[in-house]
Amino acid sequence: MATLTATTAAPRVNRVPQPGIWLPAYTLWRREIVRFYRQKARVVGVIASPLLFWLVLGSGFANSFHSSGSSSDKYLGYFFPGAVAMIVLFTAIFSMMSLIQDRNEGFLLSVLAAPVSRSSIVLGKVMGGATLAAIQGIVFLVFTPLVGVHPSLASIGISVAVILMISFELTALGFTIAWPMDSPQAFHAIVNLILLPLWMLSGSLFPASGASGWMRLVMLLNPLTYGVDALRNALFPAQATSFPLAINLAVTAGFCLLTFIASWAIVNRRSNRPAA
Repeated sequence: MATLTATTAAPRVNRVPQPGIWLPAYTLWRREIVRFYRQKARVVGVIASPLLFWLVLGSGFANSFHSSGSSSDKYLGYFFPGAVAMIVLFTAIFSMMSLIQDRNEGFLLSVLAAPVSRSSIVLGKVMGGATLAAIQGIVFLVFTPLVGVHPSLASIGISVAVILMISFELTALGFTIAWPMDSPQAFHAIVNLILLPLWMLSGSLFPASGASGWMRLVMLLNPLTYGVDALRNALFPAQATSFPLAINLAVTAGFCLLTFIASWAIVNRRSNRPAA
């Protein structure tokens, strides 16, 4: 009598290959770039609004503004780094509003359901928005001759590096704010409450030396102050600035790291509800 030996075979599991971090991040980054430049009105608005703001506000304040060590007709030059920071801020805000749009349209839910790391989402979205903001800020540097500035190659290199860091930190901060939100209206409220005052109290409009005691303290605690001051260091090396360039770069780089860690942490929270 034949003896049958039963063998139990382990079920075969078909594992989905993981694409890694960089390919999904690159895909999301490229999507941000393509979507932005397909919207021509958005591109024009990001450049035109700060340019008009810089010319109108700078011309209006020119006769009443007196910065330490400079005459009143130099206000347009003083305000120029703040105008660059404004362009970066506006671009970062609009880029991170797309995060809410992606959630409402279901695209973000599809990305979260895909076998990709959530770190790829953070990296792709933040790098996409930071790239757009940096490009707009760098393009604005062509207006430096209007304020009598002809920067050297070293000054341009430092300015580009500072713009890249400011773009990254503001985009990562905007990502952290926009991720848990369900509506653009709520995001706009936070922008008006936090991000715009962050820019206004960064030394863009007036120096910290001329502010009152409590406001001067707030400006010194504002990390964007050091980015704007670093731009002023690079573009106007002959003028007195609030801090040395090394301190400005160190604080700006530290805030870049802090905001990216915050954006990464909020996405990887297990209790977080990423899509509605």
